[in-house]
Amino acid sequence: MDEAGRGTARAAAEFAARASYGRLVAYLAYRFRDLAAAQDALGDALSAALETWPVQGVPDKPDAWLLTAARRRLIDEHRHDRVRNDPAAMMLLAGDEEAAEEPDCFPDERLKLMFICAHPAIDALARTPLMLQTVLGLDAARIASAFLVAPATMGQRLTRAKTRIRDAGIRFEVPERSELPERLDAVLAAIYAAYGSGWDDVAGADPRRRGLAFEAAWLARLIAGLMPEEPEARGLLALILHCEARRNARRTPAGAFVQLYDQDTKLWSHELIAEAEAELAAAAKLKRPGRFQLEAAIQSLHAQRAFSGDTDWQALALLYEGLVRLAPTAGAMVGRAAAVAKAQGAEQGLALLHELDPEVSRTYQPYWALSGHLLTLAGRKAEALQAFERAIGLTEDPAVRDFLLARSAALVS
Repeated sequence: MDEAGRGTARAAAEFAARASYGRLVAYLAYRFRDLAAAQDALGDALSAALETWPVQGVPDKPDAWLLTAARRRLIDEHRHDRVRNDPAAMMLLAGDEEAAEEPDCFPDERLKLMFICAHPAIDALARTPLMLQTVLGLDAARIASAFLVAPATMGQRLTRAKTRIRDAGIRFEVPERSELPERLDAVLAAIYAAYGSGWDDVAGADPRRRGLAFEAAWLARLIAGLMPEEPEARGLLALILHCEARRNARRTPAGAFVQLYDQDTKLWSHELIAEAEAELAAAAKLKRPGRFQLEAAIQSLHAQRAFSGDTDWQALALLYEGLVRLAPTAGAMVGRAAAVAKAQGAEQGLALLHELDPEVSRTYQPYWALSGHLLTLAGRKAEALQAFERAIGLTEDPAVRDFLLARSAALVS
């Protein structure tokens, strides 16, 4: 095979890894009741694909090739002790895949594994990160960024969780439908974090996150359909739909970043906005408010600009106040500061920004970007330049970096 063919084969293996990793790990982990072994086996299968496909060609069904290779390794590893202790188990492992399937309520293997990873015996702090790594393929560094902790800390948390699963003999059993509500919060948090990670990579520059926002949106739809009486599931779907409605307005045709306040509302999808509003209304009827419903309500207020031409900043500030009381995340606190600054002035917004934990704000790019903006409005040029410099250093997206560089340059021109 020539170099071009080898490149095509490598690209096919990488695409299969991105598109199918979560689903294949979910299937293997559930069938073999061993999360770490499933990840290792699939990792070996992907390595084998990178070596084999450039020589022998890409198989007609890449997913099936990877699944077969991973299953063979797992069967080989289990053969001696499993046959010795339970011959019937070996028959299940080596048997026909479809015949071994067990019926359950889940419409997607990834969603099934997410609920399994939310087992109450697993450390609560590790459940959502475990889903992000295991089901959606994010690495520890990316997960750490989403939770504003050091990569080493997140890596240790994930390792401890997997060790706990192995040592405590936590079974990879599908929870009963009655057990789903108590596990729902962790699953929704994982979908939300995955969507945010994919949303940040709007240009699709990171192959590890390409398509992640769409995967998360799909999972949000599935879980809202699976649990329609859970208002937070519908709230998360409404939130994601409102964000997706603005996707085409986030960049100019030349690829330049456009902040929300400056987006052309004619580019927003009215169809997705209407669907988001319907989901939010359905959630409100269940009379159990929560974090994702409030976040969706905030996006709903932003969406009204497409119809009225204005944004009610005072109402937005009140919604953010409620969100901060319910879920005082860094994102919520920065959003509140931005809304209050619009409604009451830059100094009031800066005062709220200063309430963030310095350890959190130190590496949180939105904090420094907003600080630079508000300090500019307050006429504090030197401080604004320092804040923009910090924001630029923390920015991964080239388009956002160019936007901030232009804001900074305007202060010294």
